[in-house]
Amino acid sequence: MGSVSAQPVPPAARPRPAWQRYGELISRPVLRPTTRALRGWALAAVVANVIIMSTGEAVRLSKSGLGCPDWPDCTAKSLVAANTVGQTTLNTWIEFGNRLLNFPLVAIAGLTFIAACCYRSPGPAGGGQTVLGRRRRDLIWLAAALPAGVVGQAVVGGIVVLTKLNPAWVAVHFMLSTAIVGAAVVLQVRAGEGTGPAVPVVRRDLRIIGATLVAAVAVMFAAGTVVTGTGPLAGNAAAPRFHLPFVGVTQFHADIGWFIGALSFALLIGLPLSGAPRPAVRRIYLLAGLTLAQGAIGYAQYFAGLPAGLVWVHVTVAVVIWAVTVWLYLAMRERGPAADDVPGQLVSEASEPASARSPGA
Repeated sequence: MGSVSAQPVPPAARPRPAWQRYGELISRPVLRPTTRALRGWALAAVVANVIIMSTGEAVRLSKSGLGCPDWPDCTAKSLVAANTVGQTTLNTWIEFGNRLLNFPLVAIAGLTFIAACCYRSPGPAGGGQTVLGRRRRDLIWLAAALPAGVVGQAVVGGIVVLTKLNPAWVAVHFMLSTAIVGAAVVLQVRAGEGTGPAVPVVRRDLRIIGATLVAAVAVMFAAGTVVTGTGPLAGNAAAPRFHLPFVGVTQFHADIGWFIGALSFALLIGLPLSGAPRPAVRRIYLLAGLTLAQGAIGYAQYFAGLPAGLVWVHVTVAVVIWAVTVWLYLAMRERGPAADDVPGQLVSEASEPASARSPGA
């Protein structure tokens, strides 16, 4: 018997190199994202922006606002943290460290935008197959707000430094961060919904209260920036201040807080009794608890003489309240579920049989 020669392995049957497999595993959530992956990126953007707002407050409360007195470099002669006249080494590194946190923030914002551009919502095509639909322009526009907001923050942040912490620009800086968090929350919710029109799922009066609550929390943030620009914790002893009565602006800030508490209490009673969907009820429970804790923290910090640590907790909780408030309002309507990946063979529109694409089929 003659010897049998080994048959060559077809190229399609050969195992791919490890680097190619791992590269695809890493790039897939960005270049071929599922609904869950896109929502994950949006949630990461929410968390990253909340963290950067919290650490930014730490810079202000530690009096490190001018730790890096120049922009975009830290000082006129150094890109990184260096000795600065009138600032301790700790102040300089706190401010410089907060600037470094913008790099992961930029990365997350950029990857979220790329994922939104590459995302194509899957839907049933019949015969146990799933076809990839069109790109979601609504998600692309929402995701675009994240990197655009980061660029805007860089510009405004530079103006804040070059104007030596002008309170008006500090207020713009903080409110822009608030808007970015709101956009990220909306993106996270919309990525899990369909493209149909918004259908209310709670009573009209409760929706009006919910919308008023969102507006009130936004006004509360704006009033908080005025309190900050008037009070003693403006980021640096040499920073300019608003020439307003501190007790008066603080009382106005507290009055808005009581109004928010009243609106939250109305929803806390109204949503469960009206048979609202479970997500809305769960979120109002969370919001009510956060609002109650926030009120206690606010009065405690005021009567304790504004200790920096307690003020930091107060501002951080406020940012979380903003995100939860937007989530709550979005739970008061629905657009139908998103067409998540379903079991079956996934085919693209290009490879789908012509009979399945034909309107007359």
